[in-house]
Amino acid sequence: MLVNPVKPAVIAQAHRIGDERLIKLTSAAGQRVSSLLQRQGRPQGVLRVAVLGGGCSGLQYKMDLQDGPASRDFLVETAGVRVVVDPKSALYVSGSELDFVDALDGGFKVHNPNAASTCSCGESFSA
Repeated sequence: MLVNPVKPAVIAQAHRIGDERLIKLTSAAGQRVSSLLQRQGRPQGVLRVAVLGGGCSGLQYKMDLQDGPASRDFLVETAGVRVVVDPKSALYVSGSELDFVDALDGGFKVHNPNAASTCSCGESFSA
């Protein structure tokens, strides 16, 4: 009698739980993200914070609202919202604080202790 070999099950790697030592939102940033998620109709959504090559200092932040974490992401609950960071970006944003300033030149501001220098516009940094 021939027996078919059992194919090994492919198990998707789940996201990991992080804490505010990775990234922290101020209450103003948390309120703004929550408001944006509500407007988009995704109250259970997440804020993705990523670091990409580019900008005038070499690295830049990218933020996006998404439905949930992806495989291998770090998930942090802070200021009433869920934030996800991919493993590569986590190396650059560890210890950062995200704030929101409601002013003419305001918006989201990242206070990153790993940034060796930042550009004058504050949108990019080097590490």
